[in-house]
Amino acid sequence: MAILHGSWVVCPNHQPADSDVNPWGGYFFLWGETWRRLEPLPEQPAQNGVAALEHPFAMSLAELTDLLRSLHQSQQLNWTVAEVPLTVPVVAGSARSRKRTSTLERPTSPRWQSLVATLPTFLIPLPTADSPGLLPQLSAGALLDPSNPEDHSTALELRPWQVPGLRLTAQEALRLLQSLPLSSMPGEETSWLGADLRYWSHVARWHLDLLARGKFLPELALATEAKGVSWARWRVLIDSAVDQARLEQFTRRMPGSCRSYSEDTTSPPPDRRELLLSFLNSVTDAQVRAVAAAQPLPTAPLPKDLPLRDWLQALGNAAALPDLPGLERLSAALTTWTAPLQGQIQSLAAFRTCFYLHPPAPGQTDWTLEYFLQAANDPDFLVSARVVWENPVDRLEYMGRTINSPQETLLAGLGLASRLYPVIEPSLQSAQPQCSILTPQQVYEFIKSTAWRLQDSGFGVILPPSLANQEGWANRLGLRVQAETPKLGKNQRLGLQSLLNFKWELTIGGQRLSKAEFDRLVALNTPLVEINGEWVELRPQDIRSAQAFFESRKDQMSLSLEDALRISTGDTQMIEKLPVLSFEASGALQELITTLTTGNQSIELIDPPKGFRGQLRPYQLRGVSWLAFLERWSLGACLADDMGLGKTPQFIALLLHLQEQEALEHPTLLVCPTSVLGNWEREVKRFAPSLKTLVHHGDKRLQGKAFAKAAADHHLVITSYSLVHRDIKALQGVTWQGVVLDEAQNIKNSESKQSQAVRQLDAQFRIALTGTPVENRLSELWSIMDFLNPGYLGPKNFFQRRFAIPIERYGDTASLRTLRSLVQPFILRRLKTDRSIIQDLPEKQEMTVFCGLSAEQASLYQQLVEQSLVQIESAEGIQRRGMILALLTRLKQVCNHPLLYKAGDESDEGESKKKSGNLLDLRIEQPAVFRSLSGKLQRLEEMLEEVLAEGDRSLIFTQFASWGKVLQSFLEQQFNREVLFLYGGSSKKQREEMIDRFQNDPQGPRIFILSLKAGGVGLNLTRANHVFHFDRWWNPAVENQATDRVFRIGQTRNVQVHKFVCTGTLEERIHELIESKKALSEQVVGAGENWLTELDTDALRNLLLLDRAAVIDDETSE
Repeated sequence: MAILHGSWVVCPNHQPADSDVNPWGGYFFLWGETWRRLEPLPEQPAQNGVAALEHPFAMSLAELTDLLRSLHQSQQLNWTVAEVPLTVPVVAGSARSRKRTSTLERPTSPRWQSLVATLPTFLIPLPTADSPGLLPQLSAGALLDPSNPEDHSTALELRPWQVPGLRLTAQEALRLLQSLPLSSMPGEETSWLGADLRYWSHVARWHLDLLARGKFLPELALATEAKGVSWARWRVLIDSAVDQARLEQFTRRMPGSCRSYSEDTTSPPPDRRELLLSFLNSVTDAQVRAVAAAQPLPTAPLPKDLPLRDWLQALGNAAALPDLPGLERLSAALTTWTAPLQGQIQSLAAFRTCFYLHPPAPGQTDWTLEYFLQAANDPDFLVSARVVWENPVDRLEYMGRTINSPQETLLAGLGLASRLYPVIEPSLQSAQPQCSILTPQQVYEFIKSTAWRLQDSGFGVILPPSLANQEGWANRLGLRVQAETPKLGKNQRLGLQSLLNFKWELTIGGQRLSKAEFDRLVALNTPLVEINGEWVELRPQDIRSAQAFFESRKDQMSLSLEDALRISTGDTQMIEKLPVLSFEASGALQELITTLTTGNQSIELIDPPKGFRGQLRPYQLRGVSWLAFLERWSLGACLADDMGLGKTPQFIALLLHLQEQEALEHPTLLVCPTSVLGNWEREVKRFAPSLKTLVHHGDKRLQGKAFAKAAADHHLVITSYSLVHRDIKALQGVTWQGVVLDEAQNIKNSESKQSQAVRQLDAQFRIALTGTPVENRLSELWSIMDFLNPGYLGPKNFFQRRFAIPIERYGDTASLRTLRSLVQPFILRRLKTDRSIIQDLPEKQEMTVFCGLSAEQASLYQQLVEQSLVQIESAEGIQRRGMILALLTRLKQVCNHPLLYKAGDESDEGESKKKSGNLLDLRIEQPAVFRSLSGKLQRLEEMLEEVLAEGDRSLIFTQFASWGKVLQSFLEQQFNREVLFLYGGSSKKQREEMIDRFQNDPQGPRIFILSLKAGGVGLNLTRANHVFHFDRWWNPAVENQATDRVFRIGQTRNVQVHKFVCTGTLEERIHELIESKKALSEQVVGAGENWLTELDTDALRNLLLLDRAAVIDDETSE
């Protein structure tokens, strides 16, 4: 793994010949650092008198382009390095096996260059006196604890390093930055993104906002002694107080690393503000120039005495201008032309012109717009125009402040403002203007369209408080709504579309309006009215909506529970095109809304179901109570707890609760991946034996009326995703109390057949169980929520426009807050790291994962058992014992994957035999087919997907070395990430490097496969908190030793151990035997599998025979 870094680099002395340098001077520098084993670097010759060592972790050009391609292929980066013209050196060997050489000595592309980066560095003296070199610690600083003096002998200091990287043009950089994630969505892997790149990605989004608002200007930069060429270029326009505040905010928050790059060791770091403006101007020029190039030049005659046509042409094509006559006059004319837009002149001064709007005096109708000077750093400090004119001085001392040239400042501001608001021009005919008189209509236009333009241009504007907040609706004409739930019959339930009882009132300014009072206000024919001493706006569209409401709609108006929830969460604020100024809920509706909007902590806990066989932890009981609460209201619920927190027992407890409340009137349908059908059946029998369960699966499954009758006789029906769309008609023939999706991320693609099928099933309640409600895109969240509460987030195309695009593409925090408030009531997610959860969890959780066999596995298994038992029955002594042990090994191979057996692989104990037909030469060309051949592999992939989404690390133990190799290849292909594999053939150096990377590299691989013998002892791998035993040794001591690689001193997290067992095979029967005699299990199977060789043939046959019910159908899931 690696981290991408980058920043804008100012290049003030650029020349026109530099094709990748823009008219503003600068380029974007992109580089990457990766994990390296720490080796001392010798001192290198000083550059310009200052030593700058080669950065020890910097990526080469080949490594960097490999990383960028990998991120693009895994859809983590929607930008391809193919956009940059490169000549990438060909380096023999894989990235994993290449020997580390100097990144500065490799063949380079013209875009590949080295800069000096001044970076925080720990300098550690080498242990030997004859090695004067220093050992740098950059992002590998995670190995060091700054609070531990034993880790380093010197403090952190800034040190120059030679860093090689890619030089990107402004246009290329903008495309890259726009594609970067602004923040980590749940399930999104962004550890590869450095803080500097993340910062520039935010700036790039702001640039797009400025561009969309037309905040750019053309200009002419005249030649100087340093720059012998004049430039026609575009620049960003920061002319409003809001944008200037944003600029200052970005300036303050710029990471120090953004200023650390230079082309030599003597250049001082650039000023933060200048660096930021250089970037904004450069990307603005690149974007606007690309559009201008496609526009034809004006056909109208242009002044002949000015090189206007040459300048216009240079704005779209070559930016450099030759030394033409009239350039200085053109520059002066452009300055005059853009003067009205130079609002920053006002805002950057100590004082600026301000406009104060006063309401009319009693009995009058006209308003007064008074002129002031306002302190830029204190909006409450005002000096009226009257005071300015009464004190004709160059320096006005007023209330402890000094104002330079007050009259000139006021007049200059009024002159510029008159171009934006010509209404004030007549007042400027006076020698000493103090105010303008406005009619009510002019005031309304000033408030609606002029005030914000003046503010954007740097002027101060003060409005009456009730009119100042144009975004708020408190003082508009609108509705006050009171709602409650209707009385329900015994078997009636509410849902999102259920209609509520409600009352409404028309209000304005907090005062109730009758129809007659409303008509009187309308008759005044004024857009501003005074209510209770406050001026409020009477908008024409509100008047029209209210009139239509009174005339035809008030008796037809309806309010659903969904409407009430939207109003309460702030997403919907309109009813019949009128704003809802106040919403009051009462009774049960108030309880529902309060609970949903304040979180699940306010939900009253239910009593643990009496029929539940087990102990619900406190957080699990809260989860069951939350599910029961939403079920009571027929609202869909998504239980999104982390893996290992017990989503399964919580749902089973809910069914028992409904059963004990005599509310379980119809069967509930559970849809899950085929790989966990057996697990669900076992878990229900384990926790709730009173619940009758029907598994709808296999080629002998019931259909039609027979299925409907059988389903009605059971509490829970379990089926798989792939069968839902196949058997949709049969499933629709049943009245379901609930439809529940396990591993609900399987419907993240709303267009898939299984996703569409589950939406067609009617039920009183719906539940989604998933540890990853969002994996890559917000559309996945929409798909799950649309199943749970259809229509709640609107149609998909609306959701994309309203939420997905603004949040994912532009980082719109307001849309994110609104979306969170909408979905939060229906999603309960607890993490293993939550303090309230940790105290409820054991330090180590051991779970058995039951997996079915594919048809291919079952056929091979049955064939092996039948053939081998015939031979074993006629054998004796050592020969018989050897045949049994060989059979057990082959059956284990079949349970792992049929191709493992067909390759004739030996276990890790016999890996030195190096059989030529093993799986090391296998190439997986059809991963879907390969996966479908093994029930264990299907379940492992599903579980690892959730583990990775939660940011956890895993160890996977297997007895078969070649299977580990194939598993490594398969998982790397499926997850687009590196997977480590340690086995008996790994060299000591490889072993140390893999352990070091997994244990210490913050961005290192998060999946580590180990053969049980090579990795089961002597290792410290506490960075992992999941252990998978893919195949079983049947010796608890050996398996516990392997688990203890993780569960040992130094482990700070709860550890989950997953032991895979194939149902209906010897694996399940041996597992049951061990569990039933756990106290004696180590004595019984202490010698591994040798005890099995002592069984007689009949006992062995009973142990090995296949249960055909455990076979997975050949289903193709989407």
